[in-house]
Amino acid sequence: MTEPTHSVRFITLEGPDGSGKSLQARLLGERLRAAGHDVVVTREPGGTRTGEQVREIVLGAGRGLDPMADALLFSAQRAQHVAEVIRPALEAGRVVVCDRHRDSTICYQGYGSGLDVEAMRALQDLATRGLLPDLTILLDVSVDVGLERRRAGRPDELNKFELDGAFDRGYHERVRAGYLSEAAAGGRWRIVDASRDPGAVAADVAAIALEALATGR
Repeated sequence: MTEPTHSVRFITLEGPDGSGKSLQARLLGERLRAAGHDVVVTREPGGTRTGEQVREIVLGAGRGLDPMADALLFSAQRAQHVAEVIRPALEAGRVVVCDRHRDSTICYQGYGSGLDVEAMRALQDLATRGLLPDLTILLDVSVDVGLERRRAGRPDELNKFELDGAFDRGYHERVRAGYLSEAAAGGRWRIVDASRDPGAVAADVAAIALEALATGR
């Protein structure tokens, strides 16, 4: 068997609100562990004590943060997350599955809020010290389906992106369009239709990840 030329170990799940990233990250971690991989499942914002504190600030409803303040706070917790959790796990040879990462800031604060997309990309390069995911799976879902899922869930799980009127339908459409634009570049990106039953989505996500881990692509 030909050995992979590149080791795929850093996997991120991205997508609009309501696409099921948190559930799919957990299910993927379980599937990879069952296949014998040593896996860390983590999330952003969060993943560290500092990150969880920042999460309370940036996702709080109606806080009125300027988009650039949002971008800098998300990026600050990401820098700590990479330094404290992600990079050490990768250096130890573990597989990291992360629910949201750098592309969320590019798509939400860049495409969604209208900040310069290339500036957001450069900010992520700075925050992560150049670290890129090896594989990014975009869980794509329409704005209508995604927001309906979120609103049908637990009220205490809603965040400002669903509760604050500043983040209207147009905003969420721009975010989704941003994700699709980024994913169109190919490379590390794969797209999964997340409007289906979670089990079907999980099967596709696991198949993509396991193939990448086996082939290095």
